[in-house]
Amino acid sequence: MRLLVLGGTHHVGRAVVEAGLGRGDQVTTLNRGVSRAPERGTEALVADRTDPDAVRAALAGREWDVVVDTWAKAPRVVRDSARLLADRAGHYVYVSSRGVHQWPWPSGADESAPLVDGDPASDDDTDYAAAKRGGELAVLESFPDRALLARAGGILGPYEDVGRMPWWLRRVERGGRVLAPGPSDRPLQFIDARDMAIWMLDAAERGLTGPFTVCSWPGHTTTGELLQAAVDVTGSGAELVWAPPELLEETGVGLGMELGLRFPGVPAPSGIHDADVSAAHAAGLRCRPIRETIADTWDWIQAEGDPAPLPDTPPPSTWLDPADEQRVLALLDERSGKATSP
Repeated sequence: MRLLVLGGTHHVGRAVVEAGLGRGDQVTTLNRGVSRAPERGTEALVADRTDPDAVRAALAGREWDVVVDTWAKAPRVVRDSARLLADRAGHYVYVSSRGVHQWPWPSGADESAPLVDGDPASDDDTDYAAAKRGGELAVLESFPDRALLARAGGILGPYEDVGRMPWWLRRVERGGRVLAPGPSDRPLQFIDARDMAIWMLDAAERGLTGPFTVCSWPGHTTTGELLQAAVDVTGSGAELVWAPPELLEETGVGLGMELGLRFPGVPAPSGIHDADVSAAHAAGLRCRPIRETIADTWDWIQAEGDPAPLPDTPPPSTWLDPADEQRVLALLDERSGKATSP
């Protein structure tokens, strides 16, 4: 296919570029050209997405079979790009989020769960859910019957710029007793960005349209399997010490929020890791083992270094400050009658 990736240098966008090249697609990227060099084999166009005139000039006289858009901020930017490409692209894939559904998400929710309001003309990106829903509506405005809305759950894997697994990998690399958000057998539901990328391109090539919740089956892994894989791939020999969510809530420690295991005032929320993903899997989605995802993420940060923190993402210290970790470990020891290690 002739593939245009709006973005293409981070996380899902980078995975889409690599998946396209792996399929033999003709891959073009459009971004500001300031973060990293484009992948070999791609055609790199440079423009600021927030400047419609610059985007129009960069894309002038071109056509594509499929566009993949990863934009997560002001919906107006998606609207402008979709309008520009309406007569010059066959299919528009928008990387959306389960966040477009009204909270709290019901257990077992599928694509029909109630949605938040969104405005495709909005320049406001302060409300992530509304911005993503606005982006969806912006795409549907110009591609009403040629749009695929990929509503992702938690996205892991190499190139992850949110910093969830990179932070965890660095923490277990240091070894020792590592506070972990219990229970260890909590079923989890994530998606590797590379699996999502492969599915989106294959689905677009087949002309698939409409919204899909794109994530692994519920119980694809557990908290214990996820974090033990991190211990194993780093070779640190760290000891995972499991804290009940109620204790983390009681002590005011944010650990577990980064993985969607809890929220302030809600130690065990439902609906986060048990979405109905049967539609995407019936349409060909396949998810690799979590150990492979974690091992490849470790290899990536070893080769390229830790990702730069996103400006609108809470720093890891809000999840677990070292002093808080020691405080909660000591409290666990006290409550279990175990002598605290020096």
